[in-house]
Amino acid sequence: MSDNRGMSIWVTILGGAAGLAIGGPIGGLIGALAGHAIDHYRDGQDEHLRQNVAFSVALVALSAKMAKSDGKVTLDEVLAFREKVDIADQDITHVGHLWDLARQTPAGYEGYARQLRQLFGPKAVVFDHLMALLFHIANADGQITDKEQEYLYHVAMELGYDEKAFRRFEMLYQHDSDNPYHILNISPDADETMIRQAWLKLVRQHHPDQLQAAGLPKEFIRSATEKVATINAAYERIKSMREE
Repeated sequence: MSDNRGMSIWVTILGGAAGLAIGGPIGGLIGALAGHAIDHYRDGQDEHLRQNVAFSVALVALSAKMAKSDGKVTLDEVLAFREKVDIADQDITHVGHLWDLARQTPAGYEGYARQLRQLFGPKAVVFDHLMALLFHIANADGQITDKEQEYLYHVAMELGYDEKAFRRFEMLYQHDSDNPYHILNISPDADETMIRQAWLKLVRQHHPDQLQAAGLPKEFIRSATEKVATINAAYERIKSMREE
């Protein structure tokens, strides 16, 4: 197994993703970027690295195609991506090239979303962070258009979410709900035990270490840190409200 721990995920992708057998539209985009197709396994292949690469490439592709979904790509949308993703100065050009390729490729967004679902399973916790980023990009110019809304909905469905889950995404990421019960996804009628259990479950699910183990690249961990802070703040607010 080759050691890629010292490399950024962007350098790994640029190098052809170390020959990882990803295939599908994700592998096709990697091949287009690296100048060759990714069509074989190497001995000792790192499955965790494979997930990291697939998630990163698919997220860039889905972000680029989402930014283009209303017929135009604004600088605000491109900058919004970098606000949430760690990209070293020396990697900006590589990520920009990947973004441009994704916008131009004929593969639709559905293929990228379906392939992620196959790799991670439906409604994987890492997908919450993917959807949050897509909403952030869509809202970068101050509003989410009807076409962007439709795009977000269909991506969520391809990732295994249902209508109820998507409406919660809208509430949290489009309307910026700061209702602590919405954040913890629990009823205001819940008792203290239920609230504490909901809080602990979400903290465990979104803890940076847990997410990295589940395949979220370190370049995207900032969103996990922010998510845990939001969850903890919501729990503290509920406790304070009930003490009044």
